[in-house]
Amino acid sequence: MTPAGRVTRRTLLRAAAAGATATAAGCAGGGRSVQVAVVWSGSELDRFREVVATYPDPVRVVSAGNDIDAFLRARHLAGTSPDVAILSRPGLVTEYAARGWLRPVRPSTEYAVPIGLSDLLLTGGQRYGVWVKAAHKSLVWHLPSMLPEQPTSWDELVSLTRRLGALARRGDGPAPLAIGAADGWVLTDWFENVLADLAPSAYDALAGPDADWQGRPVRDTLDRLAELWSVDGAFPGGGRRALLTQYEESVIQVVRSRRAVMVFEADFTAEVVGRFRSGPEEPVTFRFPSAGTGAGALIVGGDVAVVFADARGGVELVEWLTRADSFRPWLRAGGYLSPNTTIALTDYADPVRRQLAREMRGPDTLHFDLSDQLPGAFTGSDGVGIWRIMQDFFSDVTDGVSAGAAVRRATGQLAAAARDAGGGR
Repeated sequence: MTPAGRVTRRTLLRAAAAGATATAAGCAGGGRSVQVAVVWSGSELDRFREVVATYPDPVRVVSAGNDIDAFLRARHLAGTSPDVAILSRPGLVTEYAARGWLRPVRPSTEYAVPIGLSDLLLTGGQRYGVWVKAAHKSLVWHLPSMLPEQPTSWDELVSLTRRLGALARRGDGPAPLAIGAADGWVLTDWFENVLADLAPSAYDALAGPDADWQGRPVRDTLDRLAELWSVDGAFPGGGRRALLTQYEESVIQVVRSRRAVMVFEADFTAEVVGRFRSGPEEPVTFRFPSAGTGAGALIVGGDVAVVFADARGGVELVEWLTRADSFRPWLRAGGYLSPNTTIALTDYADPVRRQLAREMRGPDTLHFDLSDQLPGAFTGSDGVGIWRIMQDFFSDVTDGVSAGAAVRRATGQLAAAARDAGGGR
């Protein structure tokens, strides 16, 4: 997130240009289209445009780039807020609602989401957002020829990493793991999967005002990550190279250059695979390993539709987006996972996402992305908040700092950042 007061000149110019263009387009022909600012770009943006093309009234979709919060703050300052926005963090929904920027919305009768998601979008008993897209964030990807037998537990993953890491150090094979540590959100996704597996009740508490970031669950989670990340030879080029590796490059290291065997990340990794895969072999996935037996916790992310308070339209569009058949064009095209459990699993043309949608409907295992729920700058962005703290921790444990010292430093940073953001002990 770009915090308030850090809106860049580029963002202001982009927002102003989008506002002026939208105004001109809205006046054309005497009618006014509903303007929607979205977090998506590339093929996701194209697919969403195909979705709203079936809406009865004109809809103009504007991509806000990588930082929709900064984009919307600039538009708010300029008095040109869009009618609707698709946000990637529920924390922004509650913050904007508290500021009076949003108006309540109502979903259709065909809308239902897994337990634990709906309450994240309520403020003062009013609903200010609806989920329109989900992300399954508990997957490890690999090529079958590179890893014939998948690890079924955390201990097996650590043993495998040590064995493959030793081979990689001798030049006898690829590194076991690729990781885009240059993107802090990748590291928070690792942290969240381990924490939800070790201490699910503590996971949920960390999103609240009394969060204890120096408590035993956080320390145990970081200890477990240090056990894996500190394996010599774990990453192509070592830890320092991993800190310069972005998410997309880490996927390429597995599916194209084959410098690594496995990469952990969400279902949207399939889009990167589609662009960069070399050869006919398709990668496969397995669930993020649990310390116990069976499948571990499931972390999900998601995108939320909201309506701005001074919008001239949009409430009806948001209601329409929650109908079971509205996203049918994206379902047919593949690459889309819906949070709406009223959508029939058979509507998914993509068998992988059909399975992931089924997993999301399982009981008592789902947790929403923790960093997306944190307040203010603590939620993370480049060089800020929990993203930077996890990068510092990764740097420590891959650079020879003892796990104990690295954990003490990280928990101190996390507690301080939480207090600065107005939460935590």
